[in-house]
Amino acid sequence: MTALLIFGLLIALLLTGTPVSIALGLTVLTVLFAITDVPLDAVALKLFTGMEKFEIMAVPFFILAGAFLTHGGVAKRMIRFAIAMTGHWAGGLGIASVLACAIFAAVSGSSPATVIAIGSILLPAMVAQGYPKRFGAGVIASSGTLGILIPPSIVMVLYALATAGMSARGPEGERVAAPAVDDLFMAGVVPGILLATLLGTVTWWIAQKEGYPRAPRATWGEAFDAFVDCIWGLALIAVVLGGIYGGLVTPTEAAALSAVYAFVVAKFIYRDIGWGDVPKVLLTAANMSAMLLYIITNAMLFSFLLTHEHIPQAVADWIVAQGFNWITFLIVVNILLLIAGTFMEPASIILILAPILFPVAAKLGIDPVHFGIIMVVNMEIGMITPPVGLNLYVTSGVAKLGLTETSRAVLPWLLSMLAFLILVTYWPALSLTLPRMLGLMDWP
Repeated sequence: MTALLIFGLLIALLLTGTPVSIALGLTVLTVLFAITDVPLDAVALKLFTGMEKFEIMAVPFFILAGAFLTHGGVAKRMIRFAIAMTGHWAGGLGIASVLACAIFAAVSGSSPATVIAIGSILLPAMVAQGYPKRFGAGVIASSGTLGILIPPSIVMVLYALATAGMSARGPEGERVAAPAVDDLFMAGVVPGILLATLLGTVTWWIAQKEGYPRAPRATWGEAFDAFVDCIWGLALIAVVLGGIYGGLVTPTEAAALSAVYAFVVAKFIYRDIGWGDVPKVLLTAANMSAMLLYIITNAMLFSFLLTHEHIPQAVADWIVAQGFNWITFLIVVNILLLIAGTFMEPASIILILAPILFPVAAKLGIDPVHFGIIMVVNMEIGMITPPVGLNLYVTSGVAKLGLTETSRAVLPWLLSMLAFLILVTYWPALSLTLPRMLGLMDWP
């Protein structure tokens, strides 16, 4: 009954248009004061201790790094390199868009930032070369989702935060630890590359079928010059991932380092932004960070309420008692997350549902890292499904297309991503082999 009251109140508030962060806070305070005896000072203490986690600082730093890269000329140089590599193929600019999104995703960690940075340049270029605007919008919106799968990923950081410190038990009653950020980052590498390849293949197939134009083949010299020109941007991948897996920095420290590095590259090496542009970049990053951190704050309280009422453990016991195995459970999870993705943005879904689903997954023997990648892929799909697909709105604005037309444009890529979701869900080795080979995780 308590669980029904909590989620009923939360859903009711969301349906009235209440912002997610406020809906979470109102739900927590209403339930705590109405049916529990938790003192007010305990709520305030939990609020501040929940936000004291060192890992939370990675979120604003990755956002700031993405803001400097987006406002600077890093994206333009990556696009030039991508066109030099794939522009001569059928639908070359479309395939270059996928490649550019994949590269930019590896330095930004944000899907909307990827769509804006790549789409604002390549969409007009595709239209000028004779590509239908709908085709370009479909490529950019779907490829932009790679921003949260290819590390570094803000959504992966949020999943680690949402599950940190939770008490979860495995099938034999053994304690199951929450996944670390660096494990999640490495687990996203192979699925990210595979999904980028799949999206590029769909793009090539449509372009071949429709006879879309090709760009002139770049010479080896032009390709090398394009690579050298974007090498400082690509080096950020080595700065972040190399620092983490080389044992030099933690993921949070790597995020701070990436913000400083992105500023230095944009301001002093490429010189694409002036001192007058810096306050604007900082304000943009601060606005997005404040929004996310406010959601995180209230989500921490929501998680505290669920834990206090023992709801995750009760849900896990009930599902096991119903005879669910890991296969049927993941079917239900995917359906739930796909539905949620059509109405909410990824950060809210992760912060609300991960604390509930993580103990259940652990009880059924599902690896926490594998489960995190499943959630991230679902969030990717949610970003291009109406009515609240964030990438659809951003692409619609960049392409000057209506939301309905943009939603139709992404359909071929959306179908391929649904097939990819099935593959990721039921082939755990796709996500787990690389971190195990690198010694980050134990082999089963």
